[in-house]
Amino acid sequence: MFAGCQTIYARNQDTLKIDRFTIHAQTTVINQFKPAFSATYTGTNSLLPQQEDKTSITSTLFLGVRLWKGASIFLDPEIAGGYGLSRTLGIAAAPNGETYRIGDPAPQIYPARLFYRQFFALTTESNYQESDFNHLAEYVPVKYVAFTIGKIGIADYFDANRYSHDPRTQFMSWALMSNGAWDYPANTRGYTPSIVVEFISPRHELRYGFSLVPLTANGSDMNWSILLANSNTLEYTYRYKLNNRFGAIRLLGFYTTANMGNYRQSIASDQQNPVIENTRAYGHTKFGFGINAEQEINDFTGCFFRASWNDGNNETWAFTETDHALSAGITLTGEKWKRKYDNIGFAFVASGISEPHRMYLKAGGLGFMLGDGNLKYGGEYLAELFYSAELVTNHLYLSGAYQLLINPAYNRERQGPVNIFSLRMHAKI
Repeated sequence: MFAGCQTIYARNQDTLKIDRFTIHAQTTVINQFKPAFSATYTGTNSLLPQQEDKTSITSTLFLGVRLWKGASIFLDPEIAGGYGLSRTLGIAAAPNGETYRIGDPAPQIYPARLFYRQFFALTTESNYQESDFNHLAEYVPVKYVAFTIGKIGIADYFDANRYSHDPRTQFMSWALMSNGAWDYPANTRGYTPSIVVEFISPRHELRYGFSLVPLTANGSDMNWSILLANSNTLEYTYRYKLNNRFGAIRLLGFYTTANMGNYRQSIASDQQNPVIENTRAYGHTKFGFGINAEQEINDFTGCFFRASWNDGNNETWAFTETDHALSAGITLTGEKWKRKYDNIGFAFVASGISEPHRMYLKAGGLGFMLGDGNLKYGGEYLAELFYSAELVTNHLYLSGAYQLLINPAYNRERQGPVNIFSLRMHAKI
């Protein structure tokens, strides 16, 4: 992932390694358990009220090779398996960012990423970049233009946040990985062919991404009719110091057009059992905005804030069924108790949907994640607390987490509360 690139200002350049090849790997196993909770009724896409215990696993190999100055190619084979709670249905802010909405929980191997990246220096001053996932150890100019093309995870480039972005090491909920109302382009597993162009400087960053979208909502196959179906993402980042502490603000906008269904048209055609698929047509669009801020407070504490909105007229196409969301949180390292590389974090998410989206679910409509058969609308609220302990320096981490969920799928008739307990093991080399 590019958001977490670590750099060292260029000193003693002769002593620092320059990679021709890079090989890294990660494995993440997450077990989640929820006790039973009370619900007056349960629908097709509801969070199940009975006790559940589910486990997911992902393993990724990160391979990279330098082609020439500033140019690299990367391949990431990945294997994933397991289910989320209730097959990852019934919660907008789904609790496990490592699970996908797929029908078969058996482990499967697939090419997660395959992309070419080229940067062009705009200055002679450089920083040293350490070898990491999809990063070669090399000198990177402090100001450059970059071009990336291939199959990527678009969230590797956009909506990054130092304190809340990676469910393998930080908060686990989908709504804490990225802005909840950003319906970011991806196949079922989170990847899509894209072109990303970036301008990077120490204070200012500007990124634009053009991506394919799935043929169907939450689909695995991509739509290659790029003039009819595509997604555009634009983000500006401003980096600053406040009281000599690092901070950043990101402003994101997106516009997607695809063969989407429309909520109001679906209800108009069938008020008792609307089917969104029956109203799908090219020319339907979704657009929205997001703000994302992070701030270092002291040597061991940082906080973040996100807010996002989309128009909510047409169906959610790729990420999660949220049309507006707010999230905020704080993280601390274990430096005060002599565990410098441990982390503890607490965050809160409030999610909601548009009026047409509410009407559709109330009439008994189904999305690809939500649909209780009825709806007494209320905002969905999730709080998450996690602690990550480093077991082997820079290689092995064990985390425990607790999530409190109220009004899953925006339904006050099934408000819970739902208690979710997680155990996560993350290994990397």
